[in-house]
Amino acid sequence: MLFPVLCSIEAEQSDEQLYQEISKANVICIVYSVNNKKSIEKVTSHWIPLINDRTDKDSRVPLILVGNKSDLVEHSSMETILPIMNQYSEIETCVECSAKNLKNISELFYYAQKAVLHPTGPLYCPEEKEMKPSCIKALTRIFKISDLDNDGVLNDNELNFFQRTCFNMPLAPQALEDVKNVVRRNMTDGVKDNGLTLKGFLFLHTLFIQRGRHETTWTVLRRFGYDDDLELTQEYLFPLLKIPPDCTTELNHNAYLFLQSVFDKHDKDRDCALSPDELKDLFKVFPYMPWGPDVNNTVCTNEQGWITYQGYLSQWTLTTYLDVQRCLEYLGYLGYSIIHEQESQAAAITVTRNKRIDLQKKQTQRSVFRCNVLGAQGSGKSGFLQAFLGRNVTRQKKIRDDHKSYYAISTTYVYGQEKYLLLHEVLPVFEVLSEADLACDVVCLVYDISNPRSFEYCAKAYKKYFMDSKTPCMMIAAKSDLHEVRQHYSLSPLDFCRRHKLHPPQQFSCNSADAPSKDIYTKLTTMAMYPHVKFRCMCSCNRCTFCICQNLLNCELLRTVRAKFCSAVLNRLGPWVDEVGAYLLADEETSLIHQVHEVTFVEDSIYMESSVDPFVPRHMTQTDLKNSTFWLRASVGATVFAVLGFAMYKALLKQR
Repeated sequence: MLFPVLCSIEAEQSDEQLYQEISKANVICIVYSVNNKKSIEKVTSHWIPLINDRTDKDSRVPLILVGNKSDLVEHSSMETILPIMNQYSEIETCVECSAKNLKNISELFYYAQKAVLHPTGPLYCPEEKEMKPSCIKALTRIFKISDLDNDGVLNDNELNFFQRTCFNMPLAPQALEDVKNVVRRNMTDGVKDNGLTLKGFLFLHTLFIQRGRHETTWTVLRRFGYDDDLELTQEYLFPLLKIPPDCTTELNHNAYLFLQSVFDKHDKDRDCALSPDELKDLFKVFPYMPWGPDVNNTVCTNEQGWITYQGYLSQWTLTTYLDVQRCLEYLGYLGYSIIHEQESQAAAITVTRNKRIDLQKKQTQRSVFRCNVLGAQGSGKSGFLQAFLGRNVTRQKKIRDDHKSYYAISTTYVYGQEKYLLLHEVLPVFEVLSEADLACDVVCLVYDISNPRSFEYCAKAYKKYFMDSKTPCMMIAAKSDLHEVRQHYSLSPLDFCRRHKLHPPQQFSCNSADAPSKDIYTKLTTMAMYPHVKFRCMCSCNRCTFCICQNLLNCELLRTVRAKFCSAVLNRLGPWVDEVGAYLLADEETSLIHQVHEVTFVEDSIYMESSVDPFVPRHMTQTDLKNSTFWLRASVGATVFAVLGFAMYKALLKQR
C-alpha cells in the first residue's frame, strides 16, 4: 500500500503548488538538515504553520520530522527537536537518517506508514495526556460487548475471548496475571474480583498509546467496526443482503439465541421483563435510543408496562420484517458478528422464498405473517390491535395519543407451531390505499355493529381491492357487547359474506374484565398460513384432530349410527351394557378408534357369554339376541368406515 508523502524544498515549488500537495497527502515528512540550524528553525517558522493553515484543526495530517545528513555530524539533533515535538501534537515521531548511506531510510517509511494506519491524533491528546472522548466512547462500547455476563468486569474467560477475537490467540494464564498486576500497580479500582474493570481497561489502552503501541488499540477498534474517525463503518453496520421481490426477512435460530442472551444479560432482577433502567442499560452500546414509547404499545408488556421477554423478541421480529436494514444496524451495535464469530450480521437473517412458490406448493416455512386491519374510523381497529396484546378496554384507555402504535405483534399457535402474527392498522382513507396497505397475508375488515354506517366501508373495500385477489379475508363484528343495529347497506354482513363465500362475521369484543380471547387471532394466522384451503370449520383450537374434522365427525351418518347403536344397547342388553352406553354418550370427545375398541369388546362379550351368565337377562330370546348382534355389527362397520375415511382425510391434509 502506497501513501502520498510530501518532501519538498522551498525553491522548487510555489506556495500554491505546495497547498495542492498538502491537500492530497495522508502523511507529511518535513525534512531538515541536522548540520544546518536555519533548516531546523524553518520547521517551526515556515513548514508547520504553512501546513496547519491549509488543514482543519480536527483533521490535521500526521507529521514526521526527518533529520537528514546524519552522516555529516557526530552529534544528534534530538535535544533541539524534542521541544518542537512537545509543542505540536500532530508530530508523530522524529527520525534521523542519511540519504547517502541509506541509514534509517526503511525506518522512515515504516513510521510514515504507521502514522497513516495507526494515527495517534484520533486516540490521544498529548496536552492533557489522556485519551480523547470519542476514543473512550468507542472503547466503552467494546468493553460492554465483551462483558458477556454484564457484571462490570472482564473475567479471565471474557479477557481470553476478547484476546482471541481481536488477535486470534488467547493469553496464557501468567500473561493475564501480568496484565492485571500492571493495572493494580497504577490504579486502585482497575481490578475487581480478579477481573478487569472499565477503568482498568481504558488505562491499559492509554498505556499502549503512551508507549507508542497505537497499533494494539487500532486493531481492537477496527475489529469492532470503527474507521479512522472512530465511527462505525457503513460496511460494518449495513452488510450486503440481497432480498428478491415478494420475499420477506426473518431472524434465524442463532439470531434469536443471541437476542435471548442479550435479554438475560440485562434482566438483572430475573422477572422476565426489562424495566426502563434495564432497557436503557441494554441500549448503552447504541449512539441513540432506538425504541420509543410506542414500542410499549406494539408488543406485550407486564402490568407495570415493562416489555416482557416475549414482547422483546416480538419487537425484533417486527423490525426485521418491516426494515431489515435497521435490524442489521441494531445487531451491529450489539456486536452480533463478533460474539457469534460471523462474517457479518447478515448471517442472522433468513430470506424466505417467494410467496408464489408457497402458493404453488401449498405449504410455507415462514414464521411471520402480516395481517392488515381495515375499517371505518371508530370501528374498533385500535382496540382490535391492543386486544391481541392482552389489553382490555380499561387498559387501552390509559394509552396516550402520542404513544399510539399502528402495529401490534405477538405469537399464536397453529397446529402446535409457534408463529408471529403482525397486525397493521391501515388508515381509513379509502381512495388512496397504497400497495404497502394491500400487501399482506390476510386481511381483517372490521366494522362496528352499533354503527349503521360502519359496514359499508368494509364492503366497498373488499369489492374494490380484495374480491379478485387470492388474499384471504375475514369480517370482524367489533363491539359485540353493544346492541347490534341494521347496517345501511344493500346486504346484511352475513348475507354479504355468504354471497362472496367468506366466513360469517366473527363476533369480537374487548370490553371485559379479563384479557380478551386470542381465538380469533389464531384463526387469522391459520388463514394466512393456508390461503389455498377453504376452511369450513372456524375452529378456535386448531391443535387437535377433532377440531380439524369437526364437520366430518358431526355428519348426519355418524349421528344416526351412534343413536341407533346406543338405543339398541340400552334396550337389549340391560344394565351392564347400559353403563357402557352411558359412558359413550357422556364422553363426546373420545377418539373414534377408542369407540371401535369399546364396541368390539361389547360384541365379543355377546358371543362368549352363555345363557346362564348372570349379566345376560334370562327373558332375552334367541331372536332378540340375533337382532341386537345385527345392530352391533352394523354400528361397528359404520364406525370403522368413518375411522378409515378420517385417516385418509388426515393423510391428504398432511400432504397438502
